[in-house]
Amino acid sequence: MAALSDDRIRELLAPYVVPPGTAELSASLIRQVSEYLDLLLRWNARVNLTAIRRPEEIIQRHFGESIFTAGHLAARLHAGSELLDYGSGPGFPGLPIQMVLPEVRVTVAESQARKVAFLREVIRTLGLGAEVWSRRVEEMPGKRRFDAVTLRAVEKMAETVDDAATRVREGGWMAALVGVGIEIVGAEEFLIPGSEQRRLLIWRNVPRGTSAS
Repeated sequence: MAALSDDRIRELLAPYVVPPGTAELSASLIRQVSEYLDLLLRWNARVNLTAIRRPEEIIQRHFGESIFTAGHLAARLHAGSELLDYGSGPGFPGLPIQMVLPEVRVTVAESQARKVAFLREVIRTLGLGAEVWSRRVEEMPGKRRFDAVTLRAVEKMAETVDDAATRVREGGWMAALVGVGIEIVGAEEFLIPGSEQRRLLIWRNVPRGTSAS
């Protein structure tokens, strides 16, 4: 039996749709979220994937914030765009972005073996097209770049943002889900629904040595 009904999942996710009320949470997307949630709860009982245990909070904090990010990226990416989820953990926000934007080529980067195994199980079960990079991002070929990079719940966020920026193509985008106290010069801020402490920062990457237009 599913941890939450489809109607309850839809209700919990509705505030995170961007722009509000303009995108339908399709039945197929809700089913994928439900399957993903059930997998996460089963694995989390024996492998520490997330400290959040309540299904409703998982939907809001993990899936909702990821769908919110996908909504802001949707107008900025096109079919075939490549996105890197830097330090994906149990797949957030990268895999829900892949679910919402199947035409985008998502790579989830995670070096911890148990989390890698979980990511591959989610991708297999849901039939997603995402790729798993199972080593540290620093070990990627130096010339590999992406149209967008996402970050969430990574250690030393301020320093990691600088590292992640080197993986963004010229004219690309970066989205960071960060807590209060992290400031990034030139970033456009979007408050995540239902939270005064967590916010989405999204900004256009500017190559070093140039000025923003």
